[in-house]
Amino acid sequence: MKRILVLGASGFLGTHVRRALEVDGDLVCPTRAECDLTRCDTEELRALLTSVRPDAVVTCAGAVSGTAADLVLANTVVAARLVEAVAVAAPMARLVRLGSAAEYGPTPFGASVSEDDPAEPVSDYGVSQAAATRLTELAARAGRVDAVVLRVFNPIGPGLPATTLLGRVAAQLGRPTPGAELRTGPLDAHRDFVDVRDVAAAVRAAVHAPALPVRLVNVGSGRAVGVRDAVRLLVETAGTTVRLTEDRTPPTRSAAVDWIRADIRRARSTLGWAPRHDLADSIRTVWHAAAAASEVRPFAPAG
Repeated sequence: MKRILVLGASGFLGTHVRRALEVDGDLVCPTRAECDLTRCDTEELRALLTSVRPDAVVTCAGAVSGTAADLVLANTVVAARLVEAVAVAAPMARLVRLGSAAEYGPTPFGASVSEDDPAEPVSDYGVSQAAATRLTELAARAGRVDAVVLRVFNPIGPGLPATTLLGRVAAQLGRPTPGAELRTGPLDAHRDFVDVRDVAAAVRAAVHAPALPVRLVNVGSGRAVGVRDAVRLLVETAGTTVRLTEDRTPPTRSAAVDWIRADIRRARSTLGWAPRHDLADSIRTVWHAAAAASEVRPFAPAG
């Protein structure tokens, strides 16, 4: 069994990654109290790595909101420190980092974006993630670390936090009131929603791959879905009726991107990975988890 250090194992992505890896790995998952990556310096990370002696390091940690300085610290600086620490204290370990589709920025409507397309982020979040990816790639190409970045698109599934659009909608649907109004930002965009369980499976494949000829891999569904359609599917799954009003301000990290869809051919060829869960399955798990949290009995359609 591989000894795997998982950082950020208590978050939405990290929880599912931990579950996928514990099947055939000896995991070490320090809590934030034990290892706050935004506060740990490189020497402290080296000491942790020397103590654990991992065969692989998986980092699911990071920030999606905050000031530009907050995001650069939590995403870019943390990545730089971790690369430096792994290069010295665990140079033979496979380093797997989770990046973001926000690194690409706007893409042409109807096109699939591949790893060879330029990263042109238009948000502070995207910039912080793109810089972290680039630092990791450069270290890997120089032979300092054996690293790969999985560029994750829009993860959804059980436990989706209310800080996301669909997570927030699910939480609101779990507290229904007669004639309820559901207020959101504009829902005209198209997104590539990928099930968090499929993301975890991609991480597991990256950890166990014998050799990696590439250092950047898209992890998405390979399908773009209208956000409005996804919201309506969630409402339908909840078995309720609400009035949809799109008058809220959209999040800055995605407001300028109207369309995105992943080209996932590289994941298939290098990791042997493909998504297994469709959108309806993912939406059902989002609703069931939100309903359970709100103590609402999940709606079961007749027939």
